[in-house]
Amino acid sequence: MSEAQFEKPTIEQLKKELKRVNSKKEYRRVLRNTLIVVVTVAALAVLISSFFVTVLRVTGESMTPTLQTGEIVVAQNSSSFESGDLIAFYYNNKVLVKRVLGSPGQWIDIDSEGNVSVDGVVLDEPYASDKSLEPTDIEFPYQVPENRFFVLGDHREASIDSRSKAVGCVTKEQLIGKLVFRLYPFNVFGGL
Repeated sequence: MSEAQFEKPTIEQLKKELKRVNSKKEYRRVLRNTLIVVVTVAALAVLISSFFVTVLRVTGESMTPTLQTGEIVVAQNSSSFESGDLIAFYYNNKVLVKRVLGSPGQWIDIDSEGNVSVDGVVLDEPYASDKSLEPTDIEFPYQVPENRFFVLGDHREASIDSRSKAVGCVTKEQLIGKLVFRLYPFNVFGGL
């Protein structure tokens, strides 16, 4: 082969080729770092939602006026609750939100006007609307079984809750957590 067939590259051509190779390396480095960040953030989001908080969208009228359909709330994963806490739990592949009124071992009674008593003390429930004994198919007074919580919706006439054998008392296995924060709508953004 003669020298005429192969031309020696010029300095400009070498600089151009070096720039192309360096750009390719930079692109790969940026792509790799971006993928690492995306995977890390996704893994953290899954861990946080699995072990610490769950974001839920409210549907139905059983918790009005406290919660409205379409609101987005955050439930903090927990297994201990006090009377008055709002909780989310699984029931028949759905998520329900209700208010805890009775803990394991407590006696619950509801009179004909819908007033709730826990261990003989009538509760002051300014959050409850349309107080009602119905719908119920259990006998009162009722003792909350071990490892369960007695829950009622705030809109008593529209709520299917622990007054019904269908729902019954909530077990610890059903629990998602305690509602602690409202994200949407923004005009009521804040703690619950």
